[in-house]
Amino acid sequence: MNETNETKKTDCCEKTQAGNCCDQSLAFLALRLWLGVRALLAGVEKFGAYQTIQKPLIDPTTGQPDASGVLHNVSVKHYAFANYSGIPASLKDKFANEPLLPKFALATFDHLLGPALIVTGVMLLIGLGTRISLFVQALIYLALTVGLILIDKPDGITYLGVHVAMIAFALVLAKYNKFALFKKW
Repeated sequence: MNETNETKKTDCCEKTQAGNCCDQSLAFLALRLWLGVRALLAGVEKFGAYQTIQKPLIDPTTGQPDASGVLHNVSVKHYAFANYSGIPASLKDKFANEPLLPKFALATFDHLLGPALIVTGVMLLIGLGTRISLFVQALIYLALTVGLILIDKPDGITYLGVHVAMIAFALVLAKYNKFALFKKW
């Protein structure tokens, strides 16, 4: 029997002449983690805002506040539920003037985008409903793409297209999902 032409079972999965499917499992894990972190942090960023505060000018030689009492403005980022904005203000105005985009859809999307990204990101990171969360992310990015097409933002459309391609590739590799809570979904 020629072992190079046949498939040999291992603990991880099937091993063939072309390679080991543990490679595909690790590739899927890396892709799943990247997409999960990307979605999670994009969702968390929807709750971030910058606040300008005044701080004393620090003397570079002593490291102490300047004796003259001079203050300068510093932008500090903070996160709070009150800061939430699913769609950036600059884009909200453009979307509001788009006749093909219903107002109720814009309001609903604005409210749900951040939480949906956070939930799907966490699901991917822990391996809970991996296929479902990947598919939901694809739908989110598809909806974002439609919005950017309507307001003519080709750079953003391309950027989202790359995300959808990565998700599609992750769905192809999902059969190699060895590191998950529930592998079926």
